[in-house]
Amino acid sequence: MHKTISGALLAALLSTTAAAQTPTGMMGPLRPDQEAFRGLYKELIETNTTVTNGSCTDAAAKMAARLKAAGFSDDQLVAFSTPEHPRDGGLVAVYPGTSKALKPMLLLAHIDVVEAKRADWTRDPFTLIEENGYFYGRGTVDDKAQAAIFTDALVRMKQAGTKPKRTIKLGLTCGEETSGAFNGAEWLGNNRRELIDAAFVLNEGGGGRTDGKGKLLVQTMQIGEKAYQDFTLTATNPGGHSSAPPPDNAIYDLAEALVKIRAHEFPLQFNDVTRAFFTQSGPLRGNDVGRAMVALTKNPNDKAAEATANTDKAIHSMLRTTCVATLVEAGHALNALPQRATANVNCRMFPGRTSAETMATLAQVIGNPKITIEERVKDKPIAIQPPLDPKIMGPVTRLAAKHFPGVPVIPTMSTGATDALYLQGMPVYGVPSVWTDPDGNGTHGLNERVEVKALYTARDYLFDLIKELAG
Repeated sequence: MHKTISGALLAALLSTTAAAQTPTGMMGPLRPDQEAFRGLYKELIETNTTVTNGSCTDAAAKMAARLKAAGFSDDQLVAFSTPEHPRDGGLVAVYPGTSKALKPMLLLAHIDVVEAKRADWTRDPFTLIEENGYFYGRGTVDDKAQAAIFTDALVRMKQAGTKPKRTIKLGLTCGEETSGAFNGAEWLGNNRRELIDAAFVLNEGGGGRTDGKGKLLVQTMQIGEKAYQDFTLTATNPGGHSSAPPPDNAIYDLAEALVKIRAHEFPLQFNDVTRAFFTQSGPLRGNDVGRAMVALTKNPNDKAAEATANTDKAIHSMLRTTCVATLVEAGHALNALPQRATANVNCRMFPGRTSAETMATLAQVIGNPKITIEERVKDKPIAIQPPLDPKIMGPVTRLAAKHFPGVPVIPTMSTGATDALYLQGMPVYGVPSVWTDPDGNGTHGLNERVEVKALYTARDYLFDLIKELAG
């Protein structure tokens, strides 16, 4: 997932004095249903789904086979791909409900993963390894944990003969981890909307955080996210021989533009979700940043409080649009003046802010008409902020009290992005799920891992949540 609220933002709760669950420790003997789930999870982890060498189509087919074995009919399983992207396919499964009045719900999970170089990992990233109370492997958290849990939930319900009132749809898609790649959620939204149309969507983005010492401090419910956009900045110049350099230089022009962007601070903003997050999580921190968070909810113009809050990079990002240089390329020879210099500026826009206005702000900040600015992905949609709906939040919170006793559930906004933006018109919620440690458990990095108990607890929680929301 393209999100960064995870480790940095919620590791902030390390000093909480709230009651906390103790998640660490080895699991006892697995129940038969847990053994079956482990096999499904293992198969999904060990199917390479990276954009370069993997196949989401293969992974989706394996999950379809498990659903069919559980009793799903062929017309309830729709595999999809395109001739141009045969390895980037996915699956939609439909579990019919008994009510014609209730609109379906959608369980959405991406099955593609970030690249993993074997030489850099301690263990094979595409072999599920259980060690010291953790499962290791690429995708163990992001997002094959949720994909496996959602698929397993439908298998269990079908095997038990469950008759939900609300139709349950499952979407396993590819392309979430690679901006600009073929995206299954986008393709479904544009081409097969009827397959996934739903009253609401359960997605990635929520989850728990520990203090790194065995205590689960918080579970979060993601309600909304920033919009993701890359901008290409380009400076051009006639160039020439480096032995007689003039002041005018494409690299210098670009560098000056980037320095101005670094110095620019987008204005502070709140919405209902971020205000609730600051109000509820600020007091749990018990430090200056926590007190500043609460102060800002009362007075957003409190500059002293803002300065203190900004010292936490994740809190700073939750308060505004951010733009940062991530790639630079310039020149064509060691002994020649550069004819072109380009940079990628990655922006995470506060909900409601558009690419067009952000690009206009960058142009104004740079103040140099010789620098061109282009959107890397044209006409990219913006995720819609869903409501804090008590019909969703009620079951989420009530069941969390059962499965994560003593642990608060706090609404939060992702400072990154998920596939929610492609599901226009559907409220999308990142539900509480597996917990991770303050270091982020190697998500998007080396030696990705998830605590074994976290995975099985999240499975039980989400199974109960799906059944309740489906009636």
